[in-house]
Amino acid sequence: MANMWLCFLLLICIHNTGKIVADSTYLIGLGSYDITGPAADANMMGYANTEQIASGVHFRLKARTFIVAEPGGNRVVLVNLDACMASQLVTIKVLERLKSRYGDLYNEKNVAISGIHTHAGPGGYLQYVVYIVTSLGFIKQSFDVLIDGIEKSIVEAHENLRPGDIFVNKELLEASINRSPSAYLNNPPAERSQFKYNVDKEMTLLKFVDGEWGPVGSFNWFATHGTSMSRTNSLISGDNKGAAARFMEDWAEQNGYPKQTDSAYPDTITSGIGQKVLHRRISIIIPQPDDKSSELMQLASSFLASGGRLLSSTGRISQRVRDTQAGKPKFVSAFCQSNCGDVSPNVLGTFCIDTGLPCDFNHSTCNGKNELCYGRGPGYPDEFESTRIIGERQFSKAVELFDSASELVKGKIDYRQTYLDFSNLEVTLLSSNGSQGIVKTCPAAMGFAFAAGTTDGPGAFDFKQGDVKGNAFWKVVRNALKTPSRDQVTCQQPKPILLDTGNMQVPYAWAPSILPIQIIRIGQVVILCVPGEFTTMAGRRLRDAVRAILTRDGNGEFGSNVHIVIAGLSNTYSQYVTTFEEYEIQRYEGASTLYGPHTLSGYIQEFEKLASALLEGKNIETELQPPDLLSKQIGFLPPVVMDTTPMGVKFGDVLTDVSENSTFHPGDLVTATFWSACPRNDVLSEGTFSLVEMLDSGSNWIAAYDDDDFCLRFKWSRPAKLSSRSHATIEWRIPETVVAGVYRLRHFGASKSLLGKISHFTGTSRAFVVL
Repeated sequence: MANMWLCFLLLICIHNTGKIVADSTYLIGLGSYDITGPAADANMMGYANTEQIASGVHFRLKARTFIVAEPGGNRVVLVNLDACMASQLVTIKVLERLKSRYGDLYNEKNVAISGIHTHAGPGGYLQYVVYIVTSLGFIKQSFDVLIDGIEKSIVEAHENLRPGDIFVNKELLEASINRSPSAYLNNPPAERSQFKYNVDKEMTLLKFVDGEWGPVGSFNWFATHGTSMSRTNSLISGDNKGAAARFMEDWAEQNGYPKQTDSAYPDTITSGIGQKVLHRRISIIIPQPDDKSSELMQLASSFLASGGRLLSSTGRISQRVRDTQAGKPKFVSAFCQSNCGDVSPNVLGTFCIDTGLPCDFNHSTCNGKNELCYGRGPGYPDEFESTRIIGERQFSKAVELFDSASELVKGKIDYRQTYLDFSNLEVTLLSSNGSQGIVKTCPAAMGFAFAAGTTDGPGAFDFKQGDVKGNAFWKVVRNALKTPSRDQVTCQQPKPILLDTGNMQVPYAWAPSILPIQIIRIGQVVILCVPGEFTTMAGRRLRDAVRAILTRDGNGEFGSNVHIVIAGLSNTYSQYVTTFEEYEIQRYEGASTLYGPHTLSGYIQEFEKLASALLEGKNIETELQPPDLLSKQIGFLPPVVMDTTPMGVKFGDVLTDVSENSTFHPGDLVTATFWSACPRNDVLSEGTFSLVEMLDSGSNWIAAYDDDDFCLRFKWSRPAKLSSRSHATIEWRIPETVVAGVYRLRHFGASKSLLGKISHFTGTSRAFVVL
């Protein structure tokens, strides 16, 4: 009888499992991992500002991976990085690791890696000279952290593959402006009249629903630059898109997604702007005190600063707020970049910092100087507030799309990918009378307006945007590096060449020539993975060209409901892509369009070929492969020699403590400074440098806020440039949703001895009261 009941239960389980598989469209798997990297000494990637050196953490960076597979069929991998852009060398090495682990299951054709374009992450991880000059060359630590984090996020997603569905939704969002409107206006009036805005305001979101656990993640594309944080910021940050991802993952946990995971935030708190914000997990552990401020003050006074102490194992430093629960999926939300080339999050416009007047429209200068013209974010003059606002706008729209998503994604999983030599690509152009002509792209070169920078991050000296002539002095300087040939000058016209990077090979290549392009299909969603920053109109033209191919010849596979998105900064990086007309104006984006005026036409031609191959089931074969320049990399960032403290002082001791008998309220700033060591000794991946702890009713300290929280900042500094001593300052801006009680600040770090031994330490401030 027992055996009969066992068989009956087994049949029920098999039936239910089969129902999940039968009712689900795909297999889906999600994963994420820390890629924060060195929080000290490393130059940040994006602004090319030699003085922008990392010295702390605003909030941590992540690699987020989504795998979608047909049961027994094709699969694709989408990886989104809280990094400035993807790197060809990083992509090569990740694919090598995947091959050693999974064979040919994952490869360059079905794996896409893109960056969100934050300008506040460590640099030095790209392989071409021009992109690592300001970081003193290659930084292996930045590179290794990215490789490890991407691989681990993919492994986690692979191991989480389960039956599920995907839904798609899209809507307009106000979080961007065009930073080069004079170039946009050079596009044909008839073309511009088709669009209401001079930027793409549409967000497209994919909602991932596990067959058992319910909603488990989201993936969206929206075009706006990661430049809410300025060129003077020195704290590692995911900028507005990284913030949006953090907000949405906390919102999901607050709302109990995935549905069988214990909710850390059972209560919903609404902010003054009507948005749901996270409620700390400690609120379910510690009751709100009644009016017992005097008792709390007395309790807090009994907890003095702990003094620094060594940790016996590195595992003890991972006292994070958000811990993954084994055996249960975690919610993963990615906010991806699109055709952001001329799109800025600094939505208040551009103004001269000396007069407060608007900048010159055509050149973005103030009395002829580009250095004085800056864009203003919505939180001006507070860049952290601008980051929060633009991040919250994207987060709020993503929540709306997530909640209302009803269009089921269904159909084939497929992909096509190829490599192209953009230094000499033949492009067939059609004239208005229908005749054909052959043009070519050029070896990479950057124009004079490149050095002028943008209104998000102006350049220096006497460069300005819109320069089609150049400057005699800087031409002499240029010629000392490399004099461009007559053919190159003609090919790149009207761009005056400042750096002939495509023909500079000492000590190794300065710029890429072989680039990947890739199409990924998930049902009616088609993702165009491009290795650069397309401007608004350039992206529109590319999408329209691919849409025409798919809907013209698709045997009914694609109709009016096809969703085509551009995944910018994917797989490698090759700067900007403008339209032919925008290129003529030579704003920053045109000067940074490396391969000449026909670059966009080349992309459109080759993507049309990929789209046709996708429809016809044909493979694209090429013998081209990007170079692996790892063995040639040179880095001049000196290593950490040793860390020291004054006599009688331990690592983790408090230098400047919270004031004695302090009481704080929401909105107040609490700070403490500790004797510390260089964060490069251990980047504490999946750990934290700073922690806010709260005392529970049983005299236990509970982790409340960590490096992942927007309200907590870790700042690191040396008292002198070459000093072996250093300080860590923790700043906690108390959020409105705080739970009243007794708190303290804690610092974690790792010191290096003269003999190279790494020792982990911690220390705490004295306790204080929050009411």
